[in-house]
Amino acid sequence: MGKLLYHSSASLDGYVADRQGKFDFSAPDEEVHAFVNDLQRDVGTYLFGRNMYEVMAVWETWDTAAEPAVVQDFARIWQGIDKVVYSTTLPAASTARTRIERTFDPEAVRGLKAGTGIGIGIGGPTLAAAAFRAGLVDECSLFVTPFVVGGGKKYLPDGLNLRLELLEEHTFGSGTVYLRYRVLP
Repeated sequence: MGKLLYHSSASLDGYVADRQGKFDFSAPDEEVHAFVNDLQRDVGTYLFGRNMYEVMAVWETWDTAAEPAVVQDFARIWQGIDKVVYSTTLPAASTARTRIERTFDPEAVRGLKAGTGIGIGIGGPTLAAAAFRAGLVDECSLFVTPFVVGGGKKYLPDGLNLRLELLEEHTFGSGTVYLRYRVLP
């Protein structure tokens, strides 16, 4: 059975984007990027909301030939992953290996998890909040960046109560800290 994995970066005060919607404070250096790439190698399908999908879709067509090897590697990984986008407004997918779903159906995600032996990633805090509330998320990982932004889009929604077990931690030279937790029943 596959696990639903929520990976994200956030400021020390828990925001994935600041009040203006910017998330440049979480841009990974090469060391962090290589680590992220290794995490993504174990994901076969990614679930996105429309906003996160539109941010990530650049990886489909970006000519990364002049970019560092970690960027080129991530582009290859992205292009090889199946994607499900939940949107009521997106008319069609702009990337390969992508299907649009109009509503988030927890039972369909349970079926997806039951039908695979590899990871299923979930991208974006809004969609992740729905998955957490439906009891679907098996692990959450956070790259805590050395910034405090004072407000914006939260990594986790208000009102969520979870018990977690720390599975892994890693500190990077940039001051970013990776934390991976299993969601306990």
